[in-house]
Amino acid sequence: MVKKMNKILVKLYVPTIGTEYDIWIPVNRRIHTVIKLIVQTINEFTNGEYAPSKLPILYDKKTAESYDINLTVGESMIKNGSEIILI
Repeated sequence: MVKKMNKILVKLYVPTIGTEYDIWIPVNRRIHTVIKLIVQTINEFTNGEYAPSKLPILYDKKTAESYDINLTVGESMIKNGSEIILI
């Protein structure tokens, strides 16, 4: 029996601070929760340099479409290898 992975690897671009990250994100969490986790992690990595005043939005890099924050990652079009932008 093949065990389904519960995380996927994506490339995240954060244009406001000019960085990109390869990150693992959980497929069973809602996108708004994942965004909060990403913001918290980037804030820690940058020693507080990244601290948006409101919740950023995730976009598909190729289509420029935003992801529905109420869907889980698994329900969205985010897949292993996806390139996403946090704005």
